[in-house]
Amino acid sequence: MKVKFFATYRNITNRKETDIPAPPDIRALLAWLGETYGEAIRKELLTPDGENIGSNAIILVNGRNIQFLEGIDTTLSESVTISIFPVVAGG
Repeated sequence: MKVKFFATYRNITNRKETDIPAPPDIRALLAWLGETYGEAIRKELLTPDGENIGSNAIILVNGRNIQFLEGIDTTLSESVTISIFPVVAGG
């Protein structure tokens, strides 16, 4: 499975992308990211209780926002590409 990082997440992970064995779901992926890249990525991607995606993150599975799939419980497989973006605001 491929995980792509964009904008500030590239700075936190020092990577544009990485290939990893697919965890069962987004929740497990986020746990792995926190263990691998530390508390900074966890704080950016999750709510303080760690139960939901934080308001600063957009996570896509094969180009589809997980909000329109199963959310944090979206299942994953080896064939998917995950893209992780920070929310961008401007005027």
